[in-house]
Amino acid sequence: MIEHVFRAEYGRAVSVLTRVLGDLDLAEEAVQDAFTTAAEQWPVKGVPPAPAGWIITTARNRAIDKLRREATGREKRAQVALLQHAPGEEVEDVPDDRLRLIFTCCHPSLALPARVALTLKLLGGLTTAEIARAFLVPETTMAQRIVRAKGKIRAARIPYRVPRDADLPERLKAVLAVVYLIFNEGYLGRPELETEAIRLGRVLAGLMPDEPEVWGLLALMLLVASRREARLRGGELVLLEDQDPRRWDADLVAEGQDVVRRCLRWNRPGPYQIQAAINAVHSDSPTDWHQVVALYDQLLVIMPSPVVALHRAVAVAETQGPEVALREVEALDLDRYHLFHAVRADLLQRLGEDPSAALEAALDLAEHPAERDLLRRRLSLAAADQQDRARDHGQHDHDPHPGGHATG
Repeated sequence: MIEHVFRAEYGRAVSVLTRVLGDLDLAEEAVQDAFTTAAEQWPVKGVPPAPAGWIITTARNRAIDKLRREATGREKRAQVALLQHAPGEEVEDVPDDRLRLIFTCCHPSLALPARVALTLKLLGGLTTAEIARAFLVPETTMAQRIVRAKGKIRAARIPYRVPRDADLPERLKAVLAVVYLIFNEGYLGRPELETEAIRLGRVLAGLMPDEPEVWGLLALMLLVASRREARLRGGELVLLEDQDPRRWDADLVAEGQDVVRRCLRWNRPGPYQIQAAINAVHSDSPTDWHQVVALYDQLLVIMPSPVVALHRAVAVAETQGPEVALREVEALDLDRYHLFHAVRADLLQRLGEDPSAALEAALDLAEHPAERDLLRRRLSLAAADQQDRARDHGQHDHDPHPGGHATG
């Protein structure tokens, strides 16, 4: 029970205490103390009727006690905290407080790794050790990253507030990028991050219910996550076209498609909404490839990039054939992107050509172990295929009766 409350309420409590105390470190320390107290008392006294309020009240009282014990110059802050936040009103302003904390964690002046770490630490309630394990870095490295980020917030006096309306679209883009980066880190083999990103997406959707792109990101994550069980087989990566749809999570598919329909009613398309729509089409069998191409056309208008054009070419191969798609792919300047070479290899193979060089180029650039294993398997199959072709060619060269017909 305590673990569930911790995951659900940690960010809520830190956000409220940060506003009340004006000190991020003190707020986090007080909330951690409150949960330690809860772990001691709740098993004996029972869980209180309003766990979030109990945690916030306890944390506030602990922080005020700490301030009173310290230098006299800080006593005034303790009194201000007491006056600002009377008992019983802890949770009323939570939506604004959590938004303030989200935008503080994702402030553009912070480096992207720091934004990700702070978001997971302060809003997700993950420990420094958990975050370090998820991103495959030493715990000391992650701890230093978090400390430096907090220090920059203090030194630069980054405001603890929701941006003004004029600044909101650009700042929201940074927030969504952080959540999506967390999701992508979990995409191949770290499901706890995938799950956490979806939880953060739900929090954002609840806090900003009139922002279509927030819902678009949530829908995109739900639909991609629905294929989690089918994506890996025995630790090996399975491409979408080879997955068994019966292993997809039907509830996540239905929820994701429902959110996509909600976004369509807004008629304010954005990159995440269109990507979610593409994944919604993929979730219906068979895939309507003409619709996928049309959606990528729309995405290219909003977010022109060679990577989007590469993914569009994959759909073009299904509607106009691999030869047309290959011409589009080879016109792209993506030589340092492993998927460029992987897609090119697939198209070459479909045209009866040797994909080995393209697969080797993809393998040289790929970093994730599951993707590297998949490319190695494809290379092995390509080599075997080339050997079969050479053997067949050699047999035909020495066959006195090509085609099996007698000459006379």
